[in-house]
Amino acid sequence: MTTLEIRHQIEEYIDCLSSEGLKVAVDFLAYLAERESQEATDELLSIPDFLDSWEEGKQDIAKGNLTNWRSIRDDV
Repeated sequence: MTTLEIRHQIEEYIDCLSSEGLKVAVDFLAYLAERESQEATDELLSIPDFLDSWEEGKQDIAKGNLTNWRSIRDDV
């Protein structure tokens, strides 16, 4: 089943839900989104020295130490 088909099926189910059912559905969807977000965060934090590199990057941005992406990738 494609993502588009899944979204269409979800819309059909949503149209059948009561107000209370919609509240339960939105709570469940919020839980799933938060869980996926946390998994992505955990994955990034497991990379050695990620936080140091992140902070370094933020400082570079604040100082204006930037590189135009076209100078790195001119084939896109």
